Amino acid sequence: MKKKIWLINIIFLVSALLFISLPTGCDLDWWKSSKISGDVLNLYGDDPYTLDPALAGDSTSINYILQIFSGLVTFDNDLDVIADVAERWEVSQDNLMYTFHLRDDVYFHNGGKVRAEDFKYSWERACNPLTGSQTASLYLGDILGVDDVLSGYADTISGVQVIDDYTLKVTLEKPVNYFLEKLSYPVSFVVNEKNVSGDQYWWINPNGTGPFKLWGWEERSELVLERNDNYYGDKAKLDYVVYKILSGIQFDMYETGEIDVCSVGLNNIYRVTDIDGEFYNQLYSSPELSLMYICFNCNQPPFNDANIRRAFASSIDKTKLVSLVFNDIVIQADGIIPVGMPGYNENLSALPFDIQQAFDFIANSSYGDISNLPEIVVTSGGYGGQISTILEAVINEWRVNLGVEVSVRQLDPNVFLYSILDEKDDMFFWGWSADYPHPQNFLEILFATGSEGNYGEYKNTEVDNLLELAAVEINEEASTELYRQAEQILINDAACIPLYFDRNYILVKPYVNGYELNALGMVKLNEVYLVK
Repeated sequence: MKKKIWLINIIFLVSALLFISLPTGCDLDWWKSSKISGDVLNLYGDDPYTLDPALAGDSTSINYILQIFSGLVTFDNDLDVIADVAERWEVSQDNLMYTFHLRDDVYFHNGGKVRAEDFKYSWERACNPLTGSQTASLYLGDILGVDDVLSGYADTISGVQVIDDYTLKVTLEKPVNYFLEKLSYPVSFVVNEKNVSGDQYWWINPNGTGPFKLWGWEERSELVLERNDNYYGDKAKLDYVVYKILSGIQFDMYETGEIDVCSVGLNNIYRVTDIDGEFYNQLYSSPELSLMYICFNCNQPPFNDANIRRAFASSIDKTKLVSLVFNDIVIQADGIIPVGMPGYNENLSALPFDIQQAFDFIANSSYGDISNLPEIVVTSGGYGGQISTILEAVINEWRVNLGVEVSVRQLDPNVFLYSILDEKDDMFFWGWSADYPHPQNFLEILFATGSEGNYGEYKNTEVDNLLELAAVEINEEASTELYRQAEQILINDAACIPLYFDRNYILVKPYVNGYELNALGMVKLNEVYLVK
């Protein structure tokens, strides 16, 4: 069920006019005159949509949250699940019960100890309908009793039991094989009840547990993180991390030394990949577990007809698009599971680029002929009427190859991201980055009937059955095969049009060490240090 997050919209209407108060309680004049010193990493950034772990669903907000908050488990740089606030755990023989043993040296930023009851509170708050979380169902929904809280029938999660201060027992509804991976997502992170209940704008002054604290934030200017000296894990070597919020052209700022790390776009890719150029030795490239795709609104005409979906999918020359639009710096996507993800199927049978076949699909559809199709609108996020180059190219493919004119309705990016279920038109240009390296994170979350991440409202009983079987299958090879069968059906049915899998290209100054983007597109800033 879609939940409205009207509170966040109100916060941003207010904060657009007022200075966002600092955690230290300082005023604007102090902020302007204050100086930070020591080892400072300067980065380019954007304002977070929210710093509430229960509400965050965009990568910008999550990037900050991962530095400020923490959960029971996390990932290492190889994307294996490792202990975090929980130092160890046991799993029952039937895989239904997890007993987590928490560290006894974890403190909130204000000095209060973290106990098992704090996790119980945090999860029940996230699942409370009044919180308005769009991610609680997706990432906590396997726990027994979560549905009752989400539906408003209960205030407590029956499957979460506090045994003592540092022991938490969690019972699942069914023995899914990806539960620990899900607990790495921010909605499961621990928050401080007094911090949250004391102020409706609490996340502007967050009392987290992560390796950094929010030192200050002036919207559209700077956001500053300060090292948390009481962090229980590997303490940060940096004193501060300063994010320059949309402060200029990122590449130019890197050249002039205003920032220490830079994302590289198409405009500068040739400069940085030139072996004899000045930037080549500062370039780092890595795959990202992400998919960009066209998502159909499968709940209304014309894309409730699978043959129309197939026709639109078959009329796009993706090889040409990846070459001409991206100069081959991304990977063409014929399936849904990204390259490098467990379960990736290099033998997947894709819908080929075939214009004649596209017209055959239309002829066999309920419309019979291209001229009978209604007006078609694609929804996209952005400002000022400028749409992405790839979407413009896709629309041109449909115009040239099918003779169909597709118009674009553009939404404010935050409205687009958080309200797409209500705002979508006939189809929309969408992207998904892995939250954890498991095929369920793409196939079930994006396409299972009733999933809150299934924004296209696709329904297929056979796919649902395969996904349910794959989730509880203990044998990894057998589970992978079930996921591959489900993916093949989704492609045959044109549940979406996969376009490309992304790669990260970044520049890092020679004096910055330990800055490593993992395949989830995130970096552990507490592992970064400067050598000048």
